[in-house]
Amino acid sequence: MIDIDAILKDLVARRGSDLHLKVDRPPMMRISSELLPSEYFPVTKADMEEVLRKMLGDEGWGRLVQDFEVDAAYEVKDVARFRLNAFKDRGLFGAALRVIPLVTPTIDGMGLPAVLKDICQAPQGLVLVTGPTGSGKSTTLASMITHINDTAPLHIVTIEDPIEFIYTDRMCTVRQRQLGTDVKSLSEALRRVLRQDPDVILMGEMRDPETIELAMHAAETGHLVFSTLHTNDAKQTIDRIIDAFPSDAHGQVRAQLALSLQAVVSQRLVRRADNSGRIAAMEIMINSPQIRDLILEGKTQAIEKAMAASGDFYRMQTFNQSLAKLTLDKVIAEGEAMGASTSPNDLKLLLKGVVPGGGIGISRTPAADTKPAMKVSRTF
Repeated sequence: MIDIDAILKDLVARRGSDLHLKVDRPPMMRISSELLPSEYFPVTKADMEEVLRKMLGDEGWGRLVQDFEVDAAYEVKDVARFRLNAFKDRGLFGAALRVIPLVTPTIDGMGLPAVLKDICQAPQGLVLVTGPTGSGKSTTLASMITHINDTAPLHIVTIEDPIEFIYTDRMCTVRQRQLGTDVKSLSEALRRVLRQDPDVILMGEMRDPETIELAMHAAETGHLVFSTLHTNDAKQTIDRIIDAFPSDAHGQVRAQLALSLQAVVSQRLVRRADNSGRIAAMEIMINSPQIRDLILEGKTQAIEKAMAASGDFYRMQTFNQSLAKLTLDKVIAEGEAMGASTSPNDLKLLLKGVVPGGGIGISRTPAADTKPAMKVSRTF
């Protein structure tokens, strides 16, 4: 049997993010976005089944055999936790593991924009962190929950599949509930959590109209709700939510979303210039009065321009503005920024100090700046 704990320790020591296990192949490690073969022997069929039995336990193994796929968490003591997805591939078992540090991340420690702290202080509303798979959404959410835990005496309830970061009660009381273990479904958990006096709710991805509606209702009724979507930017996020409902309900959903939405944070990971890892480039949309009107009127195509034009006051930023800041501060290389941008010509203008179509310029300031966070009192 292969020593999976030793391999995972090695992955963390190499600052890798993911481990892939496939029968007849050596364990593959993702390091700085590249998937590379390790020096270990190829994994045999017997190895794979023994390793999965160890990591999943009897109950998890039984679910894998029955359902052919299962999500779980695994921990190597004093090293890290790992999000595990086990599955079948051409009749054989396989697995992918994502590193989850034992220490919860912080906004400042990750070099994230300080406006995220302002968002965390909102008394209520829906906050969506979006991006493609593997873009660091869970880590950003964890840093925001950590900030709340460090700064306010509140009740936080998380509904996760599986539980990833473990939060220790600091100023907050934190309850973490896992789908399949503590609750049967996300929708059921959302209905019941409102009876448990929460201030802050962290939930998994909003996958269907029912969970979207429940999340918006919770945000409307005095709770700060965090969730995720696999969308690339604020416009796509708003369109995805509205399009999840029948066309005759779009007007009502627009009104509900315009009222309940607090912010959309969309991110992609880009390689640091010093090759020390990756950092999130972020589009940040705050639901300002102008943005709210655009949502109500169905003019989501105008959101990016509105963000660029009013970002200085509301501390919003487009994805290109984020890339430009990171480039000017020499955090990432210009070529990396160009490769990540969906509008490289506009990015070139920003880097030259020209603002495409109006809006604010780019100041060379650290991502996590020292500007005081906006004080917002909570109501109970």
